[in-house]
Order: sequence, then C-alpha cells, then structure tokens
Amino acid sequence: MGLSKQDHLDPAKGPKRILALDGGGIRGILTLQFLKTIETLVKQRLGDEALLCDYFDLIGGTSTGSIIAAGLACGMTVEALQELYRNIGASVFQPGGLAKFLPKALQGKFAPKFPADPLQRELDKQLGADTTLDSDRIRTGLMIMTKRLDTGSPWPLNNGERGKYAAQDGALRLTQIVRASTAAPTYFAPEEIAIQSRDGTSVLGAFVDGGVTPFNDPALQLLMLAALQGHGFCWPMGKERLLIISVGTGHYRQSRPTTMIVGDPAALQGLAALQSLMDDCERMNRTTLQWLTNCLTPWLVDRAVGDMKRDSQAGPQLATYVRYNVLLEGDWLKSELGLELAPTKIEQIRKMDDPSTLSDLAELGRLAAAKQIKPEEHLPAIFDLAMAQA
Repeated sequence: MGLSKQDHLDPAKGPKRILALDGGGIRGILTLQFLKTIETLVKQRLGDEALLCDYFDLIGGTSTGSIIAAGLACGMTVEALQELYRNIGASVFQPGGLAKFLPKALQGKFAPKFPADPLQRELDKQLGADTTLDSDRIRTGLMIMTKRLDTGSPWPLNNGERGKYAAQDGALRLTQIVRASTAAPTYFAPEEIAIQSRDGTSVLGAFVDGGVTPFNDPALQLLMLAALQGHGFCWPMGKERLLIISVGTGHYRQSRPTTMIVGDPAALQGLAALQSLMDDCERMNRTTLQWLTNCLTPWLVDRAVGDMKRDSQAGPQLATYVRYNVLLEGDWLKSELGLELAPTKIEQIRKMDDPSTLSDLAELGRLAAAKQIKPEEHLPAIFDLAMAQA
C-alpha cells in the first residue's frame, strides 16, 4: 500500500524524498531519461505498479521541469511523459501569429515566437483543465516555480496545505500555473492569473517562466520550501532525514570574444548580461547545495573552490543531495560519454526550441543516466523506510 498525499506531506512521517527538475524547453526529454532509470529502480523496490509519485514526497519543477513535475505528481509514467514531449515538439514549437511571417532572426523580438494555445490544450488534455493545485488528483507534494513579473517576485506555488497562502495557491488551476511557469519571455506570452489581494479583491498578475527567477534549477528553493517555517512544511533536516534528487536538462558555459562583446549593440550586451546572470544563479544554487548538504555527486563549481568535497563534509549536511546533468560541451561529451560531436551538432542540441533534436537529447540522457546513477549509493535504503512502514 502506497502513501497518501497527506502521508507524503506529514512532517512526522519520514524520511522525506524530494525530486527537483530544471527548466530547459525541449531539452526536458533529456531529464526524462534519468527519470526512466529512477522509475525502474523504484519499481524494483516497491513493486511493478509503483510510480515516482509513490516514492517522492515532494516533486518540484521550473518551466519544462514543471510540466514533468505536474505529470509525475498526478501519477503519469515516464513513458507517458515522453509521448507528451513528442506531441509538444510536433504542435507547440511552431511559430505562430506575427512570428510566422517574420524572418527567423526576428522571431520573438516583436511578438512571442510561439502561440500558447497548443501547449495549454495539451496540458489540459493530460492533467485535466479543471484540476486545481489542491486537487486529490495530485498524489504527492508538488511545487511549480513561477515568477510574477508585475511585482518582480518569485512564486513557488505548492500544495503544502499549511503555508500562509495555502488556500490561495490551492485554488489555482494546475495547467494554468504550469503554463505560466513555461512562459519564457520572447518564446511565449505571459500568463494572466487572478489572485486574491490582501483586501480580499481579485487582481490580475502577469506570470512568466520560473527560469527568470534564481531557481531555474529549483532544488535550493525546494530545500527552503521544506525547511523554512513560513512555508509550513517544517520537515526535519539531516542527511538521513531528507534526500534531494536534482535533474538537469543539459548545461554549458557561454563565452564570447571580448572584441565581439565590446562591439555589440547595447541591447545585445544587455541580453548577454542577462544570460550570464542566469548562469551565475545556476552556479550559486549548486554551490550552496553542495555546501549545505551531504553531496554525493560533487560537480566542479569553478577553479577557485573546486568540487567542494571537504566543504560538504564539514558543512551542516541538512540533506543528502544528488545532482544529475549533462554538459553540452565537446570535451565533456567525449570524456564522459564517449561521444565525438561536431561543434555545429552541439550548437543545435543546445537549443531549447528545436524538436528535431529530441532523439539526440534522449540518447545523451540515456548514456548519462547509465553512467551517473548509482542505485545503492544515491537512493540509500534508509530512505525506503517510510514506504516500508506504509
């Protein structure tokens, strides 16, 4: 017998397990290859009918990760989500409206590159148009990372039930807030959502992609959601009490010649600075997590602090933390996965909106999952305790 949603959320029923899923557009298919391996491991431990929502007590995602998180929390299999991504590739990432009449270089500059309706329809079909965040259809804890752009504030919308804004969050439609979390500026239009203001009246908020908060990788936000009193989860911390599995969509370091940057128009310099800021946030999240936790997968942060193994060992170890990802860089792909890809091919698979790369990304994810996931070490048996008690 599996845990109920209330069991998953109950701070007294531990240890707890969190799954964090990055943003990255169509590259979410890469994430799903890691999840397929984890799903297989969960079935081996809990039985053939077990799903990832049975194992994880809280699943959170940003942007494309929010689609996967919502699907998993509602009981979808990884295979069903892979089919969803194939459908999204065929129907969603197609220029529409004004964009389809513009040269490719200008798409997204004067109007959103893609229409939102095909994505909204696909989400409604899979998750239910009337499903709210507090619905019993959601079988475990769920967080959708969004940004309310009109107030400039990150909103980690969740079904934790005991937070200050639990009633407000719970009444929101799931597919609407997932669509909001995927509303990457220039790609999709913002999502307008009616929110109850402090005086009881309803106001419209403009919500965009959670990736323009510091939490495109939502793992640190999920740790704070679980730990900080204001959010209401109040889960006990400790390396044997909380497990965080974080899965990326592929990452790469962006660099350009100084002369090119200096010679760019001011608008392009601004865009480059914004992208660099997002990269800084990703690195800061990873640095903070590797410092605060018992990190089982120490990734190189930079040449100054290295992979922080000793910092992790000497730190507070608030949780056990595992991070899976792929570096979309030629040297890494060759040394870690044995793949030699042409620079033009790597450039293509880095794109977040090119559905022709689905099979290539899936293969990268499959190879990386086979190498990176260590079942006994990364999913320790001590974290199966709550399942056994159920």
